[in-house]
Amino acid sequence: MLDTPSAARAPRRAETAWCLYDWANSAFATTVMAALFPPFYRGLCLEAGLPGATATAYWGYTTAGALLVAALLGPLLGAVADHTGGKKLWTAGFAALGVAATAAFTFIGPADWQLATLLYVLANVGFSGSIVFYEALLPVVAPAGGMDRVSSRGYALGYVGGGLLLALNAVMVMKPGWFGLAGTGAAVRASFVTVSVWWALFTLPLLSGVSEPPPARAPGEPAGAWRAGVARLGATAREVRRYRHLLLFLLAFWIYNDGIGTVIKMATAYGDELGIGVGAMTGALLVTQFVGVPFTLLFGRMAQRLGAKGAVLIALGVYVLIAGGGFFLRTAGHFYALAFLVGTVQGGSQALSRSLFGRLIPRHRAGEFFGFFSTSAKFAGIAGPLLFGAVSQTAGGSRLGIVSLIVFFGAGALLLARVDVAAGEAAARQAEREAGRDMARP
Repeated sequence: MLDTPSAARAPRRAETAWCLYDWANSAFATTVMAALFPPFYRGLCLEAGLPGATATAYWGYTTAGALLVAALLGPLLGAVADHTGGKKLWTAGFAALGVAATAAFTFIGPADWQLATLLYVLANVGFSGSIVFYEALLPVVAPAGGMDRVSSRGYALGYVGGGLLLALNAVMVMKPGWFGLAGTGAAVRASFVTVSVWWALFTLPLLSGVSEPPPARAPGEPAGAWRAGVARLGATAREVRRYRHLLLFLLAFWIYNDGIGTVIKMATAYGDELGIGVGAMTGALLVTQFVGVPFTLLFGRMAQRLGAKGAVLIALGVYVLIAGGGFFLRTAGHFYALAFLVGTVQGGSQALSRSLFGRLIPRHRAGEFFGFFSTSAKFAGIAGPLLFGAVSQTAGGSRLGIVSLIVFFGAGALLLARVDVAAGEAAARQAEREAGRDMARP
């Protein structure tokens, strides 16, 4: 039977609906995680009488703690979602947690860094948990051979969406009177509310436009969802070892993504410590967002010529320059230059890492493998902020902390260079064939 035009458009609509969740959650990543919350948090610590370097270190420890909580939950929930077929439901549930906790930032009082720590951990768990299940829908939404394109498109839309809201929030912070706000503090809190509304609103297309994949229950699996989830989690940890190149990629990703995540989470705290104003830093992050749109799409095309692995290796080389340049950062102009460089590689490296992983896993177990991917990366990602915080606190400043990230990019690149993508894909497809034969048996 010939495809009708409406049937042909349906997969593209599902792709767009899926990509719009990047647009939705990027508001948290840009306005909260990268731009406004780190200096806001440092301000609370300073109001409580903590030294400047200690305030930066506490932000590193808070970030690490948030990652740890999300890491403990992810793989079990991913396995449960595969068993029950509830990836969209879990995405919505975690997004709701993140939206509510972000809105609650407005209730944080002066010097109340402890409440800020608790609410940020909850919001980050919502953000990170929703992404586990959202990314597990990628193999369902993307056509064969199209994961690099769809993943890159999602990241590009995330840059646009997060950048647009960040631009609005930057104007609110710099000109609070235009919005009837009493001052900068009120504008920052109002910005947190806009993030929660934006995140909730643009989650709706995913829930209505993407089909929920059916449960993928293996023969002999326990009937209860949580018991099955625990069983699957153990099986995933054992089974990942049979995919040599997937495991090698994971090791590489854990290391270099730890460096990338630390740059994102610590940049404005570092800039605030150096005396760079919130307005200047927010403007620099806008540069990152809008430079990121064309460069993320460019990396998607680059992957067609060099392969996703080759494109990611180029990005890691640029990150080495960024970490080295961070040591010499002195002025807002320097911050803008580094923000531009980050924009050229951040989205492309993460989008292609996501799609590369998607090609190396058996698709019938995407939820648990993406849960393992996201969660294990969070466990590994704890090291970067902890190292940054510890070095900053010990040295009495953060310059050596930023330079220490070079080791993450260098070591990750060396491991990634050893991954044989074709062999890894062949192993994953063989596992799918074996699973199909097993499920077909009475």
